[in-house]
Amino acid sequence: MARVTPMERADFDERLRTRTASLEEVELGHLRMFAHSPDVALAWLDFIGGVNAASTLSRRLVELVRLRIAFHNQCPHCMAIRFEDGVRDGIDETLVCSLEKPEQAADLSPAERAALTYADLTATNHFAVDDATYAMLRQHFSEREIVELGVYIAIFVGFGRLSAGWKYTEDLPERYQHTTPGGLRFADDALLMPAAGREADTGVV
Repeated sequence: MARVTPMERADFDERLRTRTASLEEVELGHLRMFAHSPDVALAWLDFIGGVNAASTLSRRLVELVRLRIAFHNQCPHCMAIRFEDGVRDGIDETLVCSLEKPEQAADLSPAERAALTYADLTATNHFAVDDATYAMLRQHFSEREIVELGVYIAIFVGFGRLSAGWKYTEDLPERYQHTTPGGLRFADDALLMPAAGREADTGVV
């Protein structure tokens, strides 16, 4: 059971209800909790929608980083979601499952491996992010891309941990309903969401 009561769309502030009218129920995700503070919910949609629209990073790279950090955070909702644009870019369930041990994954480019290394360090020991980390990133990314990657990592680490603490699993497949800390693994029962970055965006982290 969620630790913060999920709100029904019918109970949303009118502005938020209008803003999310195009979303399917399952797409609302953590907006059901954000909805307790409508102005914050609307600010979240503006922020994450703006980041997605402005970023020059590939959706595949962003999705790989999101899923890797979701695994670190052990956030059921974050781990259960797949976005259509990531799937179109070749992120199938074999690749997703390999993100539990990316050093053994066969289908990652050198740039993707560098981004995942940066994500791992930030998610598990941010004090280990050093000059060598950025030298590694600069072999594959521009300064703009490094900034954008860092912003996404911050979003996924911070809001993913918030989401894990809220423990909202009611709209997820059964196996996500009852998990033990550290025991959640990727599987092929994910929920497919429309492409990230569209107008209105979602409450999914």
